[in-house]
Amino acid sequence: MKIALIQQSNIDDRTANVEKLQKNIRYCASQGAELIVLQELHNGLYFCQTEDPVVFEQAETIPGSSTEEFGKLAKELGVVIVLSLFEKRAAGLYHNTAVVLEKDGTIAGKYRKMHIPDDPAYYEKFYFTPGDLGFEPIQTSVGKLGVLVCWDQWYPEAARLMAMAGAELLIYPTAIGWESTDTDEEKQRQKEAWITVQRGHAVANGLHVITCNRTGYEADPSGVTNGIQFWGNSFVAGPQAEILVQASDYKEENIVFNIEMERSETVRRMWPFFRDRRIDSFSDLTKRWLEE
Repeated sequence: MKIALIQQSNIDDRTANVEKLQKNIRYCASQGAELIVLQELHNGLYFCQTEDPVVFEQAETIPGSSTEEFGKLAKELGVVIVLSLFEKRAAGLYHNTAVVLEKDGTIAGKYRKMHIPDDPAYYEKFYFTPGDLGFEPIQTSVGKLGVLVCWDQWYPEAARLMAMAGAELLIYPTAIGWESTDTDEEKQRQKEAWITVQRGHAVANGLHVITCNRTGYEADPSGVTNGIQFWGNSFVAGPQAEILVQASDYKEENIVFNIEMERSETVRRMWPFFRDRRIDSFSDLTKRWLEE
């Protein structure tokens, strides 16, 4: 199956961002892509650098304007698209939500981000309620997609539960980068940790991992920090953690790549981790901490 990742920088202009995305989606479809993955919160700036109640005005319903306009494009091009939206569910109830659009433009399903960070420049708990849809893959015409979002990618439990529910791919729309005061050595450690943990999910579950991150610099509106330089490096890893394709740090890129879906079955036969899991001894994983 041909998949595509659109690694893009954004500005404070939703119309311009969406127009660029649509142009890139058309390009990827012209190259034969059947599944196109967009980065986290792709319509605008990463607004979580500050806590500003006015930002809630950017949220939208699902179905809503984005699912309608991207849905029309999905139907026109005959592609499956993974969106990442700021969802307004009700007054005072908002989520960071991925939506999968089917080739006919309809909504195949959605996933609400389960793990919500609260760190300097990533104040997501101010905006997003933790997801309540669980770790359920979304059935589409191109396969059963295990869609997770950004901070979820650090948690092996999330990837495992998606795989156990039958996901055929693990997909991570992402917005992560560097704060400029970190040393070059620390920046390298952060990026390598991010890549390594996701490659681990690929190995542990015998699945391809598709990660689409944004790139570009976005200033901190409050001036408290020096803003975020998103580190790009969108990539696809195979079921044995092999990096199949990877974007650069700073460049906007459309990656179109063919993956062999049958590799998962082949790898799982050789490395039968699901067979050997000691599920009779894992009950403590549901606890917060084990006392000594």
